[in-house]
Amino acid sequence: LTRQLATKKAKGKGQAQARVNISAALVEDIINLEETNEDMQAVVEALKEDFSRNLNIRTSPGAFDHIIVVTKDGKFPLNQLGQISQKSPQLIIVNMTNFPESTAAATKAIRESGMNLNPEVDGTIIRIPIPKITREHRESLAKLAKQSTNKSKDALRKVRSKSVTQIKKSKNKVSEDTIWMLEKQIQQMADSAAAEMDKLLAAKTKELLG
Repeated sequence: LTRQLATKKAKGKGQAQARVNISAALVEDIINLEETNEDMQAVVEALKEDFSRNLNIRTSPGAFDHIIVVTKDGKFPLNQLGQISQKSPQLIIVNMTNFPESTAAATKAIRESGMNLNPEVDGTIIRIPIPKITREHRESLAKLAKQSTNKSKDALRKVRSKSVTQIKKSKNKVSEDTIWMLEKQIQQMADSAAAEMDKLLAAKTKELLG
């Protein structure tokens, strides 16, 4: 195992950061680096899905599918309880005929979805007027994108901390040098995932604000 480009002592402001690339097979008894990387990428993918599902300027029936409705029988996605259709660019209809007893709960879930909607109920039919896209609405979505990114970065830090804690448990079995390199590599993984999140946020903000 060797350190590449620089050592811990050589690291400083204005210098290229040391990059470490340890073979996962050599340290598999200490930590599963591939699993750690997968966990970090899962956080990135969850953010990507959140952006795609919840932060669109144009509201389509698919945007309502995964709104979670809390009923007396448990929690269910809206599309499992009602038939969602688009009657016009400004109107979405949710037909709750199959589960009429959940109409009120579904209406509440839509109202509290964070999508800036004010559903109207007519029997077992929920009408959802789609508001015109205003600058204020775009800015509100951009703020939500920033908040979601920050939450995802918190989740990323938890994955990194968990992995570092696991490594430190092996400090009596392996050299300090190996521990340092593993911590460095995990930090590199986290930095890479965070950079990917920043790119996603920049692209989404540009899409929302123009």
